[in-house]
Amino acid sequence: MTNTRELIDDFLAQERLALVGVSHNPTDFSRTVFRDLIRHGYEMVPVNPNLTEVDGHRCFARMQDITPPVDGALLMTPPAQSEQVVRDCHAAGITRVWLHRGAGTGAVSPEAVDFCHQHGLSVIEGYCPYMFLDDTAAFHRVHRLFFKLTGRYPAARVRQAVR
Repeated sequence: MTNTRELIDDFLAQERLALVGVSHNPTDFSRTVFRDLIRHGYEMVPVNPNLTEVDGHRCFARMQDITPPVDGALLMTPPAQSEQVVRDCHAAGITRVWLHRGAGTGAVSPEAVDFCHQHGLSVIEGYCPYMFLDDTAAFHRVHRLFFKLTGRYPAARVRQAVR
């Protein structure tokens, strides 16, 4: 069985990602995440049914509309919307889903997680991508350290040597 850290490493190894729930507000946290992931070398695709573009990038209304398709979807949606978005990911053939959580509930909902498990989607249930990226702001490094100190930071699986 794949552990959370393997899912995170696999997700972050992809090149083209959607950010679902990106805000119209340029100072919103979702917009900061969007810009920072671009700065980290990702080809980001914004998804919001109420926008046509975000920071000069064409914005799509839903996952099924994205062309060419993305390798994964980072959801920064309210939990009540997450199940429909993971259903849209499944319909679009997207198999990697990250339900963002920083403070509060984030995008995680039991229904969205259950749908992912039942339909074979790789799902990261919570966490903030900043905790796993190099060259992040001090606040995110402190957040990562806090999770490590409290045992909530997912460790990579140690592989046993084969004799």
